[in-house]
Amino acid sequence: MIAGFADLLERLAFTPQRKAKLRHLAEFFARTPDPDRGYALAALTGDLALRSATPSLLRALVSERVDPELFAISYDFVGDLAETIALIWPGTGHGGEARLSDLIAELRDTPKTALPARIAARLDQLGPSQRYAYLKLATRGLRVGVSARLARQALADFGGLELAEIEELWHGLRLPYIELFAWAEGGAKPVSAAQARFRPVMLSTPTDMDELVKFDPADFAAEWKWDGIRVQAVSEGGQRRLYSRTGDEISAAFPDVIAAMDFEGALDGELLIRRDNQVAPFGDLQQRLGRKSVSAKLLRSHPAALRIYDLLVWGARDWRFAPFAERRAALEDAVARLDPARIDLSPLLPFDDWQALARLRAHPPEDVIEGLMIKHRASLYLGGRIKGHWFKWKRDPMRVDAVLLYAQRGHGKRSGYYSDFTFGLWDGAALVPVGKAYFGFTDAELKELDRFVRANTIDRFGPVRAVTPSKVVEVAFEGLNRSNRHKSGVAMRFPRISRIRDDKPAAEADRLGVLLDMLPPEGG
Repeated sequence: MIAGFADLLERLAFTPQRKAKLRHLAEFFARTPDPDRGYALAALTGDLALRSATPSLLRALVSERVDPELFAISYDFVGDLAETIALIWPGTGHGGEARLSDLIAELRDTPKTALPARIAARLDQLGPSQRYAYLKLATRGLRVGVSARLARQALADFGGLELAEIEELWHGLRLPYIELFAWAEGGAKPVSAAQARFRPVMLSTPTDMDELVKFDPADFAAEWKWDGIRVQAVSEGGQRRLYSRTGDEISAAFPDVIAAMDFEGALDGELLIRRDNQVAPFGDLQQRLGRKSVSAKLLRSHPAALRIYDLLVWGARDWRFAPFAERRAALEDAVARLDPARIDLSPLLPFDDWQALARLRAHPPEDVIEGLMIKHRASLYLGGRIKGHWFKWKRDPMRVDAVLLYAQRGHGKRSGYYSDFTFGLWDGAALVPVGKAYFGFTDAELKELDRFVRANTIDRFGPVRAVTPSKVVEVAFEGLNRSNRHKSGVAMRFPRISRIRDDKPAAEADRLGVLLDMLPPEGG
């Protein structure tokens, strides 16, 4: 029932602790019957294919029922569109209980032209908390602090299963996961008919010199960490698939890579745009991510390639339970048989001690290198982060001092705070927006920034507030790309507010030229 799902979303949104979230999810699975619990799981993992109710559609609906000024004031106070509509909608909420599976079927199957009327009718029938859950489903934006992997972990906890087993079956399962829940309750393990299945990806732990000196460098191998996206290339039983590290299939966007996967097995590596032997900036790869098809022109101008890190399966053998040193030797032999224009090997780096490795990290041969991957030579390939096995030692982030320009309310537990910030740098006598950030600060700093926004608002643009350009913040970011979509001409990778600079007046914030000087060379 939608009431149970609404209660779950509320509990998850206001529960920051991971273990408590897992407990709420497991309890929900235990008390909710099929097929509703399967659809709830799919909603949390992002595997529901629904017609999305756009913000403009919802605003049009509420404008027919509520005074626009009253809604604008309410939205500004609440900060979340779905929550505002759920609270302000004038329906009676006396339409009776609705099953989650029925609501999902409506959202999935209702023709686009009839969807607004169908949503309005449902909002009339549901109470405020149920409306909120329904609108979160309709907009496909739950935002309750639950990743797809955490949701699957909760199912594993519920059934006493291994997460790795669930993840290996996941892409062969079909909604509403009746067989999966039957297995969790003591039934037979589902038999997946899918070929070229995804395997759980091994992850690394951030490290630094203080941590590394605790280990013997002779026990580890190192390679560059390339600035692309981690993928798993699987070719089995005549089927070829490319998965992101979270298990999302991205094959359609990379037919050139798929065509080169002339092998039987599964490889772990980095997806890059590579022209001859030159790796392009991450911004070039973004041109192809998320596409359902790719034009011949884009295939020529942005050729994709794989740089392989590890061997999972080759031929009839599963290599995941062999030590890294053995896997690496087999991997070198395997990749040597493939088309080097599309698939090559990430080389191992020579070093005798951690100081030598630190020098390599400080002077990488290409700007697109993010840092180092460091792997224990005896490590098996196991899903998740295994303590002491794999480390990532990233390059120090780039930093600029910028001025806050705009702020917007956050979502979920942050809906009561201004937590999404736009910042700018000086270009002559004007401040030019250069990026947005919504994390990096502590809870105490969030409250300080929120107070600043409320006390220094000079204009409003819907949910966005313009502020007096007087607050300086240090912004850290992992990379920089040229961008025609931004007025500044650049786009930051993973920007975050790393420090509030109350010691620095706005006039002393950095200039745009400082940022432009950080750009990699054209074509590099």
